[in-house]
Amino acid sequence: MDLHILDHRLRVTSICKNGLVNFTHPLIKLIFLRKRTRCKFFSLTETPENFTVVLDEEGFKELQPSEHLQVEGSVWLPLNVISNGNASSSSQAVGVTKIAKSVIAPLAQQHVSVFMLSTYQTDFILVREKDLAVVIHTLEEEFNIYREVGGEYSAVLSQDVRNGFQKNGKEAPQPTVHPVLIPPNQFCVMSLDPDTLPAIATTLIDVLFYSSSPKEGALPSQDLDCIKFFSFSLIDGYVSLVMDTEAQRQFPADLLFTSSSGELWRMVRIGGQPLGFEECGIVAQISQPLADSDISAYYISTFSFDHALVPEEDIVSVTEMLQQHRKEPAC
Repeated sequence: MDLHILDHRLRVTSICKNGLVNFTHPLIKLIFLRKRTRCKFFSLTETPENFTVVLDEEGFKELQPSEHLQVEGSVWLPLNVISNGNASSSSQAVGVTKIAKSVIAPLAQQHVSVFMLSTYQTDFILVREKDLAVVIHTLEEEFNIYREVGGEYSAVLSQDVRNGFQKNGKEAPQPTVHPVLIPPNQFCVMSLDPDTLPAIATTLIDVLFYSSSPKEGALPSQDLDCIKFFSFSLIDGYVSLVMDTEAQRQFPADLLFTSSSGELWRMVRIGGQPLGFEECGIVAQISQPLADSDISAYYISTFSFDHALVPEEDIVSVTEMLQQHRKEPAC
């Protein structure tokens, strides 16, 4: 398999809910007016706590410093795995499950923290720029590694990173097994032709910026355990959306497209309290058991918590699996 180090230098930020009004103009510009910015990597995810915004350095310039904006201090680099151009068959697990054993687990063992962003098109593994030498050294036996510069890929040779190379200290300690929450929402993973973004602009703005406000005459949610989760990504010209079925009903059905199976997904939300960026093994806690059972999963990290989406028909077995995983003694 090939591992591509993409030509983006990313920042991971958080906008608090009560400060969103200060950022509506730059966010609308980044979503709908991409030709007026040089931003090529943009992702916005709303959770009950905040808005997580992951974007490249050109996009980051659009966000003015504010008491309502938190910025993780590192520069992150996105990686993705290419299976030598071979498309996976529909019977194979998809998403983070495919890379759990070959990427996620080895990096966790070397104390490399990862930030995952699954989209409709692919899975991005974000690593800190300062950890790149460790990443290459750890994965070079499993992958042909290439780095993108100006749209061209060149092979990364092991000797290119060995000068000054040092591991991140000892191997990572046994990771904390975090509690999980499984809300009742059903979720969809979809895409959209970027040229049709103007056609859904009003709906998208309403869902992103006004959906937290109760609408006149609206009935309270029938299930108070449902959580608000909406993710929009515009990366290298490709749009990806993750939303629950309630939000999906607000969009014109003929513009959004999903996989031919049109399957629904359920969420596993990881963390009883906000997770730290320094901790390693959080993604592995979920992805490894899913990989062992060949269960598909999309994985979206946010500033405070992590989220895995699994097929609805697998949620019972996933729940039982994770409960058993929590009971197992640490090695």
